[in-house]
Amino acid sequence: MKRSTLFKRPAAAPLDTGRQGDFGYLQPGEIYLDAACQSLRPKSVIDALTDYYTSYNACGGRVKYAWGQKVDNAVADTRRAVLGLLGLSAKSHAVSFTLNTTYGLNLLLQQLPMGRFDRVVTSHIEHNSVFLPTITAARRLGVERLVLDRAADGALLYDPAQLEKAVVVVNAASNIDGRLLTNLTDLVRDAHARGGIVIIDAAQAMGHARALLQKTEADAVCFSAHKMYGASLGVVVARHELLTSLELGFVGGGMVQDVRESDFDLVQGDPGALLEPGLQAWGEIIALGRAIDWLGSVRPGGLAPAEHIGALSRRLYDGLAEIPGLTLLNTAASPVISLYAPAQDSHRLAVFLSHSTIMVRSGYFCAHHYLKQQLGLPPLLRFSLGLHSTASDIDTATQALARLMKGLS
Repeated sequence: MKRSTLFKRPAAAPLDTGRQGDFGYLQPGEIYLDAACQSLRPKSVIDALTDYYTSYNACGGRVKYAWGQKVDNAVADTRRAVLGLLGLSAKSHAVSFTLNTTYGLNLLLQQLPMGRFDRVVTSHIEHNSVFLPTITAARRLGVERLVLDRAADGALLYDPAQLEKAVVVVNAASNIDGRLLTNLTDLVRDAHARGGIVIIDAAQAMGHARALLQKTEADAVCFSAHKMYGASLGVVVARHELLTSLELGFVGGGMVQDVRESDFDLVQGDPGALLEPGLQAWGEIIALGRAIDWLGSVRPGGLAPAEHIGALSRRLYDGLAEIPGLTLLNTAASPVISLYAPAQDSHRLAVFLSHSTIMVRSGYFCAHHYLKQQLGLPPLLRFSLGLHSTASDIDTATQALARLMKGLS
């Protein structure tokens, strides 16, 4: 295939804007394509974190002086913003902050009440943040664990009988190929009808596929702020009923209103506090609020974020699909695209690309069971997009990979 044909691009491409201002700290030629691990932070989010540390660096929830009151107000604003992002109400849901998605999932799964559930259900394409704690949760509860398949469009393939008194834990968007949990509504309805609950790993969905989760009836949604343009932070949005049913074994200050020699009283009226032992990451929580504000106003290249990411995803998929010697796992465009070259080592390719300041992920992306055991694949390369990405980034990266593949053949 001739080079001029190989890199022909659609005329209507997203404009290469956004480097100045929001992501102006990127150096010329730096191409970051690992947003599925953590997104870059826009300047306004960095400024919010810096402002906290330099202007009112106080504890929240514990003090009465002005700095602390400012922290409390800003944290409360972020909780409201998270609920607003998902279209949920504080009357039925609470927001808890933790270390990351993995930590939040473990806090829920390892404290579920004994005797209530008959099985734990998950899928083959899960990140280790889901796959591993569902193993230990099933062991702790003394119940069976079912690992189900997902369809090409991401739907969970299940028989409704399998959801009887089940704890269902699945991702809303895959970190391998971006496929979405397209039957989320049906899954939640069928699980609830049989006494089950549904906990969603939304780490990959919150950045660019939040529409799937709007007004969800799922019992809990866990995600990471650092995958949606905030600072490093985990978030759990859960129904009050689930939180108050937990058999708490992980406790600390912030969760209690009184302590005696051999007992304690949990805080009342704030179910979200039941997952927040100890001092919280106040600055990171405040920065998440700023990230949510930014997501509501940013227009890269004059486009809505979803349109911008969609156009770039198609451009990336088409560019990678045209390179000889590559095998793509994706069957359609997505902000997350994984591939491998049967004749080449993916880690070696990643290092070579890094020499050209092109940053992509190599390995199994914490999905070892599915990629290594079930599919029997070698380590892969993963390209993942963010709102800092541009058409120029994609063209440069695909051209560099094509030259590299040609030179190694």
